[in-house]
Amino acid sequence: MQEPHLFRPDQHDDTATGPSRRAVLRTAAAGGLALTALAGGAGGASAAPAAFGSKVRDLTGPAQTGRFAAPWTDLGIPVRCPDGSMLFVCGDTFDGGGVGGPDWRSPVGLRSSNAAPGSLLIDGSVGGSHAESLVPEGHAGGTTAIPSDVFTVGGTMYMHLMRGVIYRTHHTDFWRSDDNGETWQYLCQWPADMYGGQFQQKTYAVADDGWCYVLSTVFNRDVTSGLLLHRVRQDALGNPAAYEPWGYAGGVWAWGNPPSTVTGARRWGEICFRAMGGRYALTWLNMNPLDIRAQIFALPTSNLFTTPEQTMIIPTVPGQEIGNAVASPYGGFIVPGSSFADLHITVSQWYDNQNYRVMQYRVNGLLG
Repeated sequence: MQEPHLFRPDQHDDTATGPSRRAVLRTAAAGGLALTALAGGAGGASAAPAAFGSKVRDLTGPAQTGRFAAPWTDLGIPVRCPDGSMLFVCGDTFDGGGVGGPDWRSPVGLRSSNAAPGSLLIDGSVGGSHAESLVPEGHAGGTTAIPSDVFTVGGTMYMHLMRGVIYRTHHTDFWRSDDNGETWQYLCQWPADMYGGQFQQKTYAVADDGWCYVLSTVFNRDVTSGLLLHRVRQDALGNPAAYEPWGYAGGVWAWGNPPSTVTGARRWGEICFRAMGGRYALTWLNMNPLDIRAQIFALPTSNLFTTPEQTMIIPTVPGQEIGNAVASPYGGFIVPGSSFADLHITVSQWYDNQNYRVMQYRVNGLLG
């Protein structure tokens, strides 16, 4: 088995010469606030029908997760563990001083012993009183390990990471855990330039037919791309050669054809693909306007060009967050145990170095 690739600054030109991670963080925070303002607040010009939503609670923050040395963290991808707990896999995490402060780790795991969507409360972490990095990542030259998805198949959990300086991915890698996320074993990796970069950010729908269906795109909010669709048998998730693309060739769509984009081109933020309630859901951060949307469809191969987009989270500015209006939102990961009638998602927020958190929102009124 190939060992995981760990970074040294001399192995990646952009890492050696590019800005530090902290500089990128500061720039991105300012850019996110500017995008929110440009989006026009709650009256953003989105053609997508809006669902109704409201905030349930802050999941992270100094009061919620400071006792685990994780007062400032984001993403919080929720996954139900085989033991019945809920693990939130978070991205760049800091202890003291806010974003860019000391004790930088990524990814980390924060746990709620109660996995019911209405009763989530982080009461533990992987590492105990100090949430530890789930995998080796020294952040040399500003590199980091950003999770794009975490999911469970039977008694095994899987985690996909994007590695490199943020938005300059060097490669992605894949890990498994057989002890409820406490320890992780390396499986495989993919090069960043595969399919023109459109295989960097991956999200997995675990279906009842023995397959996982995988949507992917570029991990860079400034780059326009579509989504690609693959499938892989659930017993072959760690074998890159087992991923079969869906594509259009010879006048037909078919598995095994070279991959074709299954959506229109746009700038994508985070994406989340799930099989639930006999159907499939895709949620994502839309970049213009800056909102979080959903599509619901019957099959992984459904026509996403014509499937209605529904807005779940709308943009606003700090101090005007009412209902489903959020200042500088991103993420939008579906909480296991949700239904289409009662959908819960984790939403991240970041507009300055003290306002960087994971929140839980409840959405109803989705159509389809």
